[in-house]
Amino acid sequence: MSPSLANIGSASRPRPLRRFVLVLLVAAVAAASSPLAAQQEQQRVVRDLTFEGNHAIDDYTLSTAIATSTSSAFATQWFLRWTHLGEKRYLNEIEFRRDVLRLRLLYSRSGYVNAVVDTIVRRTANDAFITFRITEGEPVRLTRLDVLGADTLFDVPRLKRDLPLQVGAPFNRFVFQASADTLVTLLRNRGYPYAQVLREFDEDDATLAATASLEVVTGPRMVVGVIEILGLEKVDTSAVRDMLSVKPGDPFRQDKLYQSQRDLYDLGVFRSVNILLADSIAPTAPGDTAVRVVVRVAEGAGHRVLTGLGYGTVDCFRAQAGWTSYRFLGGVRALDVTASASKLGVGEPLDLGFGNNVCSSLAHDPMSDTLNYNAGLTLRQPTFFSPRHTARLGVYAQRRSDIAAYTRKEVGVNAAVTINARRNIPVIIGYTFTVGQTTAEPAVLCGALAVCDSADQQLLTSKRPFGALTVTGARIQVNSLLDPTAGGTATLGLMYASRFLGSDSLYEFTRGEIQVARYYSLGRRGVFAWRVRAGAIFPAGRVNVGNESVEFVPPDQRFYGGGPNSVRGYARNEMGPRVYVTRDSTNKGMSGTDTTLRTAPTGGTVVFTLNAELRFATPLFPSRMRFAIFTDVGQVWQRGGQSLDVTGVRITPGVGLRFATFLGPVRVDAAYNGYAPEPGRLYYDNGHALINVDDSYQPARPDSFRKRVFVQFSVGQAF
Repeated sequence: MSPSLANIGSASRPRPLRRFVLVLLVAAVAAASSPLAAQQEQQRVVRDLTFEGNHAIDDYTLSTAIATSTSSAFATQWFLRWTHLGEKRYLNEIEFRRDVLRLRLLYSRSGYVNAVVDTIVRRTANDAFITFRITEGEPVRLTRLDVLGADTLFDVPRLKRDLPLQVGAPFNRFVFQASADTLVTLLRNRGYPYAQVLREFDEDDATLAATASLEVVTGPRMVVGVIEILGLEKVDTSAVRDMLSVKPGDPFRQDKLYQSQRDLYDLGVFRSVNILLADSIAPTAPGDTAVRVVVRVAEGAGHRVLTGLGYGTVDCFRAQAGWTSYRFLGGVRALDVTASASKLGVGEPLDLGFGNNVCSSLAHDPMSDTLNYNAGLTLRQPTFFSPRHTARLGVYAQRRSDIAAYTRKEVGVNAAVTINARRNIPVIIGYTFTVGQTTAEPAVLCGALAVCDSADQQLLTSKRPFGALTVTGARIQVNSLLDPTAGGTATLGLMYASRFLGSDSLYEFTRGEIQVARYYSLGRRGVFAWRVRAGAIFPAGRVNVGNESVEFVPPDQRFYGGGPNSVRGYARNEMGPRVYVTRDSTNKGMSGTDTTLRTAPTGGTVVFTLNAELRFATPLFPSRMRFAIFTDVGQVWQRGGQSLDVTGVRITPGVGLRFATFLGPVRVDAAYNGYAPEPGRLYYDNGHALINVDDSYQPARPDSFRKRVFVQFSVGQAF
């Protein structure tokens, strides 16, 4: 039997670290006894390093356990060596011999005591090509795992099922230690801050069997006593206490200390936060039932200024600036002042002619001919009746537009409360009231709503009040927000606009949208991901506009499809119902020679999209570049509209490349769209009025494969 105690060495068996050091010392002595000429021989560049025969331990883990490493791609790929770029890593013969011992030790501690590590090295005058050939053999398997002293605290059978080490699995010492750590964490979250777990195992290499036990030593059950706050200069002590998730008299929970530390740091007020027990090893005196908690902080600057410049395919150039005042009016509340502008270079009054070159996608978009802007002031309260809830109140003015779809100008106020902001599923309840107007192409109003009279259209697009109540819930459990490879997200959004909330009678509707995404790791760099999005809008009823009775949903609230983050076989907003406008007085859009024909998406009241994507590393620069294969499915429909009905869904498969940068993944996607454009009404614009030319016009399907491939460029993953 080999007992050991977490954090305390065992007298009957050396510590794992000591054993490892002992093996290295033996190897070092053996190497030192060899002739010095072995160290002085010509250095060779490691051009290739591979592992064969390994199944229990992946290549990446093995490569991190040894000292020898392969050179960078520019120094290993034959077609790139001529550049003389990239880092060259040289073969150290002594460390190479030690690497065999390192791998054998790693396998032994992972349960594979009979593993054999052999090497194949091809040496040339300047290069070395190395292969570690591994025969793993059968592992030592765990036949019994006992958890002692926990019967009154846990459901032991269920607890054992949740531990990392399982009966029947290889007896991995690292996983055994992780199981003990897991048990300690559970105990410290149940009121036992000084809990320990004794580890004991018996391993028989001859029969390849092992038994193990974890014995719980709980120590005293404690509550939170005095909370001491240190390091404050300008922030009130009461404000910090309000943010803490622990209060005097609460049962001790380690995760509450971690949560409080994160909450304080996230305020932006402190440059460092540390929360710990004053007596971290044992109670100050026998019989103590309360622990003393120390909150140590260091205050940061009282304000922050942020500026930024950028470029986007849908915004051209853009700029933003922000100023944040912390400790606003005392406490830890913050005041944010922000301003941003986009369409720089293509929109008046800063049209610099970029629509003819770097922003050519916006050259003929009537919604992008004017500068977009947003200016706002927001007060944030990090605690709202509880540390778990936050609140914000803001006022703003903005002009925003979406390609070929609409333009919205408004001033307004919004207020929101986030319930359970620090839990897995925060819920945001908000109210927005604005006064503004939404404009769209006359052809959109005529084609989608049959409102073609200019006076009636002016009535629809006039300035009106809009009041809405929104509820949004989100569950985000991914390992990275910029480039997730595991976990999933789920969001649900509801909006209710009504005259009872201050909205105009034209702006009464209920809007709902749900989105679910999942990510599955495939090896170290492979990912399979999928996402489903669905939404619907229900107008409150029909309203009379001139001589027409219509179900009106403002263009800025309708659903649109297509683009780099939707169905990638379509340009942004160009999937679903649409109308066509031409200025060609000769054929009025009826031939393929009409270069003045433009598409005006009308949006819809129902949307569905499904995306599936497989991403994996490329042979060249595997840590920086990934290849993607994807299929996007979706459609946008109009319920009860006047547009030509759109039926069925569209499927657009494609491939892409992902490049890792400090801004996140930069991607290029090419999707195949084999469908003809959706049919829609065709209007001839003579400069004064719209003339309906065709009620069911449909442009011809692209006549070549190249024209059916749509290329999207964007920053960030599609989902």
